[in-house]
Amino acid sequence: MSINVQNITPVIGAEVSGIDLTQIDEVTAASLRRLLADRGVLVFRDQQLDHAAHKRAAACFGTGELHYHPLATASGSADPAVLTVKATANSTYAAGDGWHTDVSCDPAPIRASLLYMHEMPESGGGDTVFASMTEAYALLSEPVQDLIGNLRAVHDGALPWRQAYGKEPAAGTEYNRTVHPMVIAHPDNGKPLLWVNRGFTTKIQGVTALESRALLEMLFQHIESTPRIQCRVRWDKHTLVIWDNIATQHHAVWDYFPHTRHAERVSVIGGELQAA
Repeated sequence: MSINVQNITPVIGAEVSGIDLTQIDEVTAASLRRLLADRGVLVFRDQQLDHAAHKRAAACFGTGELHYHPLATASGSADPAVLTVKATANSTYAAGDGWHTDVSCDPAPIRASLLYMHEMPESGGGDTVFASMTEAYALLSEPVQDLIGNLRAVHDGALPWRQAYGKEPAAGTEYNRTVHPMVIAHPDNGKPLLWVNRGFTTKIQGVTALESRALLEMLFQHIESTPRIQCRVRWDKHTLVIWDNIATQHHAVWDYFPHTRHAERVSVIGGELQAA
């Protein structure tokens, strides 16, 4: 396949054309892995994917092992590897409406997520904003980089689901709660990146509660209010977006109520995170 790439911004994101994601060979998969590590977010238009093709594409990344979200079946999916992401006129919240990294609470977090759009709001809207955590770290002052490089923080899966949405995990299971370094090395290129997010990170170990709240809030606002590290993706029906879940955060903007936005996500697990 002849892959064409158009950057969305100088820092993050790329529109990729000239590829049919149902026909990925190993050479193409290797090219996409390199491109994802470089750009963080890849956008593919006009893709025709059933669940099998969606999962085959996801298996090209990370360990190849698909992630099973604890709420996949509760979301209405018959396949535990396929998470339904849908907001309608009856929804009281929209999944992803807030800055986060997908299930960073896991001991070996998701390496890449692939979201495929089935239905877009009639009124427009429903964009997703992504931010580069490599660039977020690079823009911090050296004293702050030194400080957080020696710290670890708690990521709690109950924070968004039980506390914000009132959702419980399946019977006999519990949300993960993991302590990760605040600065990690990218598994492909070794670059240091910031690893805290408002969606799951609850506190910093080894400091006072006041210090933890102040430092985390400063980092969250740095991520959310720095446009130069962000890109905004406009969706169409049959668009698939792949994002590097280690090196980016995202916010799915819920600006289309009461209209419907319906997508499905398949994710692939990565390895345990290593401090930079």
